[in-house]
Amino acid sequence: MSSANRIDVHQHIVPPAYRDWVNAKGFSFGSIPIPQWDLQETIDLMDKHGIATGIVSVSTPGVSLGSGAEARDMAREVNEFAAQVAIDRPDRFSFFATLPLPDVDGAIAEAVYALDKLQAAGVILLANTHGHYLGEKAFDPLMEELNRRHAIVFVHPSDLPGASLPGVPPFAADFLLDTTRAAINLITSGSMTRHPNLKVILSHAGGFIPYAAHRMALICSTDGTYETGLNNLRQFYFDTALSGSPTALPSLLAFADSSHILFGSDWPFAPVEAVNHFTNGLDAYPLDPGLRSAINRQNAEGLFPQFTTSSPTDSKRQ
Repeated sequence: MSSANRIDVHQHIVPPAYRDWVNAKGFSFGSIPIPQWDLQETIDLMDKHGIATGIVSVSTPGVSLGSGAEARDMAREVNEFAAQVAIDRPDRFSFFATLPLPDVDGAIAEAVYALDKLQAAGVILLANTHGHYLGEKAFDPLMEELNRRHAIVFVHPSDLPGASLPGVPPFAADFLLDTTRAAINLITSGSMTRHPNLKVILSHAGGFIPYAAHRMALICSTDGTYETGLNNLRQFYFDTALSGSPTALPSLLAFADSSHILFGSDWPFAPVEAVNHFTNGLDAYPLDPGLRSAINRQNAEGLFPQFTTSSPTDSKRQ
């Protein structure tokens, strides 16, 4: 791209203390080590692909790897780290706050702190935590607080409950199923109906939803019609992370509300080669110029009006 104007809603941050803590816990991210995060390397990649703003978040496995107190402390630590990056470079970064689910009280407290004090753009929730999926009634107090605030919720996949298939790393297929399960459960449990002010972004083009939406429609319908079920599924937002391909994009574009598609890179869990491949694929895909602009920036501006206050090319960059 000739100028930096994209808003990247699926970009990760890996605070060094968090990386050390996860490694010390012995967490295995499939066959991929948890990456290191470097500010200048991130900005260089953003400039290469025309990304003006990255909304960073802590990825899987989140912070619930020990006691509840430990999870609360680590959530606070990573949120303050991400907030400081956004303070230091407000021209380039914002962040989604990490919450220590399944500790609902702790999650509410951290959401209030991060949204009010740290000015988080929204929150990141894992599709499931220890087998407990979004949409469960136990999570309603948190969802009610987020709904009251008209919060943006970014849903990221986690490990599926149960054993993985040997030789098949979670990111290859399990993550897509995890996101899909969470989205369906949010609808069928009534959580999306009970919390209508939430704007929910699904990672990786919504997992399998665009491709299999008609298959899922009846169970997601409140009146037994396909159209209602499809409309319930279309209320989500979908990012393009690892999905800018000539096979994924047709399903996404055919299914999703065109105003609900957002740019995502998945950096740095997606390495440079993967970011290049899928971003170049999105750029090469034949799109109407208006739709391309909407995906790259305007749809995100609709969710995050704070990014419309100044031109992304006016800010001083490193």
